[in-house]
Amino acid sequence: MTSEGGAPAFWLTPEWPLPPGVGACQTTRLGGVSPPPYQSLNLGLHVQDEPQAVAENRRRLAACLPAAPLWLNQVHGCQVVEATRATPDGTEGDGVVARAPGRVCAIMTADCLPVLFCARDGSAVGAAHAGWRGLAGGVLEATVAAMGGAPDQLSCWLGPAIGPSAFEVGDEVRQAFLEQDGEQAPAFLPGAAPGKWLADIYALARRRLIRLGMRGSQIYGGGFCTVGDGERFFSYRRDRVTGRMASLIWLES
Repeated sequence: MTSEGGAPAFWLTPEWPLPPGVGACQTTRLGGVSPPPYQSLNLGLHVQDEPQAVAENRRRLAACLPAAPLWLNQVHGCQVVEATRATPDGTEGDGVVARAPGRVCAIMTADCLPVLFCARDGSAVGAAHAGWRGLAGGVLEATVAAMGGAPDQLSCWLGPAIGPSAFEVGDEVRQAFLEQDGEQAPAFLPGAAPGKWLADIYALARRRLIRLGMRGSQIYGGGFCTVGDGERFFSYRRDRVTGRMASLIWLES
């Protein structure tokens, strides 16, 4: 992928046909100043990295954006924040929606699924943090509802997350999804031991978005694996002590 709007080439520009006036970016672990094991562009203040290093990493990110990102205090829930009500130091929530320029929606991850949303007419953007708990709890549905309008008038991009060959879960995770929708069963393959399953978080997200009324042709991204790509991506499952990446979307002024 290439970069646009001043972002370094080693970050990702979502391959996603956005309308005019909308910008989006995905950071990687490259381009910052954090020491090991957070090297180098760790954006999370909550992972025991040096605060001065995180501040410099965030400064470098903000220099590539129209405004400083709105950082959420993510709790694996389904609360969605209106960007005009968010505070720079971390409003609690796992989704954020903006309808005016000057607000950069941001989600931090290191295996969980980040989902960026855009109204196809460019009137609103949003971002959601979808780990398995948030996904099962309805964070995507809540974010789509907060966007307003018909779901088939939205498009979205599924950012870097743990891949289906690395995401081993227990029976309780599989059951949490199948109790809601038995058609999600193909997203779980038998794992290496009884009671263990390999979960495809991308397939689970797509299924839920399509059930909401989004068209499959309007769902982009997926196909990453944060665990398997240690050069570009942070991964909690792989490293335990690690940094956080950001998925960002905004309306241009």
